Amino acid sequence: MPDTSAEKNYFLRDVQTLRAQAKKSLEDGAVTTGHKDVEKSIELLQSALATEIVCVLRYTMNSISVAGIASKSVGEEFAEHAKDEREHMMMIAERIDQLGGEPNFNPEGLASRSATEYGDGGSLVDMVKANLVAERIAIEHYRDLINFFHDRDPSTRSMMEHILKDEEDHASDMHDLLVAHEGAPFIKD
Repeated sequence: MPDTSAEKNYFLRDVQTLRAQAKKSLEDGAVTTGHKDVEKSIELLQSALATEIVCVLRYTMNSISVAGIASKSVGEEFAEHAKDEREHMMMIAERIDQLGGEPNFNPEGLASRSATEYGDGGSLVDMVKANLVAERIAIEHYRDLINFFHDRDPSTRSMMEHILKDEEDHASDMHDLLVAHEGAPFIKD
């Protein structure tokens, strides 16, 4: 069956129309007519930003306050996770900026904006458990965000999928540390 002109251009919009739209709304930066509910997107990303900030702080605190025979290697793991969480924080902050928002780094109210908690420290095992809980919360929270952004904002969805993969890796690392300490997996096959 031969391709008709209409079939060839089914997914393409008229270039002249795209050019006119782009020139008309320069003040909107990266936000184009295809973005849906930008204000809600920014609000949700502010929560994800707060979550990442809290995770950076918790992992950083844990990395310097660990004690015990296995503390050096676990402290290094915590420090690596803090670095990853900082990268996530910056990705989210940059996306908020791209969408025309102002990333909220204000420490006032940070705990109430975050999906995860800072934690109280405690023993090495307590820290690992608190980090595993935080990662599991972030995983579920970010899955919800991915679903929200699915068709509304594919760029943000893709960013959140990247971050989700890292959070799942972090959860797996924390679980492995608990298994090493407890001697038996908590997750059943």
